[in-house]
Amino acid sequence: MQIRIEAFDLPGRTCATAPGFPGYTDIHVAVQRRNQREELLDPQPGDAASATWTLECTATTTPSGIDLKGPHIQGRPEGRFIYLSWGTVAEAGTFTLFRRAKLMLDAVDPATAKAATRSGLLLARLRLTDAKNQPLCAAVRPPLVEWIAGQAH
Repeated sequence: MQIRIEAFDLPGRTCATAPGFPGYTDIHVAVQRRNQREELLDPQPGDAASATWTLECTATTTPSGIDLKGPHIQGRPEGRFIYLSWGTVAEAGTFTLFRRAKLMLDAVDPATAKAATRSGLLLARLRLTDAKNQPLCAAVRPPLVEWIAGQAH
């Protein structure tokens, strides 16, 4: 099975200083590999028109629903999530993390999760700029993310 994340409305390559937020330049966003803070999937610039990541996973039916596991899925059963990591990229290509968003898989409607296991694709659509025009962070659940069962290509 696959999870495809389709992100739009990225916040830009720089973030202004705000209360509690120091501001950053050369911002990128990527999917973090499980338990590997430094291992990132396809970093995208913060001023990209959109960003898409496709993750491989396995889906197992459990008494409490569908459990998704894979190299980019974090957390324990019934608390799984995907990290979207925000960081700056130095000239040498070094990514320095400054915040993360957690796409909460427990927020996927059970009927959608079941349909996604049949179709082979779970699609997440979300805006990556928060209400303060900063990079989206914290736990992300509907309505901030739309989960859809799709057709794998």
